Amino acid sequence: MAKIHFKYGAMNSGKSDTLIKTAYNYKERGLNILVIKPLVDTKSEDTVVARGGHECKVDILADTTTDLSAETKKFKNIACILVDEAQFLTEKQISQLYQCAKIDNISVICFGLRADFRAEMFPGSKRLFEIADNIEKLPTMCFCGSQAEFNTRKINGKYVFKGEQVAIDGDDKVTYDSLCGTCYIREGGEI
Repeated sequence: MAKIHFKYGAMNSGKSDTLIKTAYNYKERGLNILVIKPLVDTKSEDTVVARGGHECKVDILADTTTDLSAETKKFKNIACILVDEAQFLTEKQISQLYQCAKIDNISVICFGLRADFRAEMFPGSKRLFEIADNIEKLPTMCFCGSQAEFNTRKINGKYVFKGEQVAIDGDDKVTYDSLCGTCYIREGGEI
């Protein structure tokens, strides 16, 4: 029986790069994959792009009303579903992906963040922690050399710890960093 996997990590832990390498491995073996990305992630439109420049075409751009179970049935002979930015999916959509694994026998590998810049769990991530068969942490480093655990948001170069959970584009320059717990608190984050 197929499984649903959640590979999570802080910003810059190589989640998209790992997805792209996984897609390549499946295709190299002649196996069909399906790549899903939430529509709210506008930074690379219909493509998954890794920091190193590699990219992978997205098959389904999902908004919050997309029935992922129904959408995946439109494709034939799928060996694996790869999901980028899974934290942005709804809990219902994660449950739909679980059904793809357990009912349709298609392996599902989700990649995403555990928590936002306020150290609060995303709905999609929460559901994955509840139901995923396998959970794997992808490590990354803080600027101080410790392992990064927290995501932080900067607006115009300054750390912020209040605001909407999702801010990708806008009038201000929004960037994200990953920090260890000590640096997160030192910069103003509350635990």
